[in-house]
Amino acid sequence: MRYQSFNKRRKKPYAIKKTSIKDENIDRQIIAIHHAIAKKLLADTHCVQKVKNKLEQQLDEKKIRYSHFINWYSILEMIDQPEVFLNAMIEDTPQMRRLRRNTPFVGILTEQEREVAIKQDASGVMSTVEILF
Repeated sequence: MRYQSFNKRRKKPYAIKKTSIKDENIDRQIIAIHHAIAKKLLADTHCVQKVKNKLEQQLDEKKIRYSHFINWYSILEMIDQPEVFLNAMIEDTPQMRRLRRNTPFVGILTEQEREVAIKQDASGVMSTVEILF
């Protein structure tokens, strides 16, 4: 067996996942929305029970994985620690990016609140064009 043919058949022990600029922009918008959701939940903790109920319903109907349920439920349990709660909601890790793509927080923000969050925190507005040169 030749060295070159061995390398062609050998599997890499890692996976390279490329993300596009579009994906990065979407993730930035989703984080901005979840930041606004976290602020709203901290201001009105009565909504937290609604989200917990929704999570339990999704779990019962098998619309959410148990690991996702535990993750979101654990984050909601930290509501009495505002800084920890906020950081958990907007954590920028691959796992949290995947979880936020299927969020249980639908209906917490109004459409106007969602748009404001995106414009303020995720629009990527440049203060000057000089940074391009």
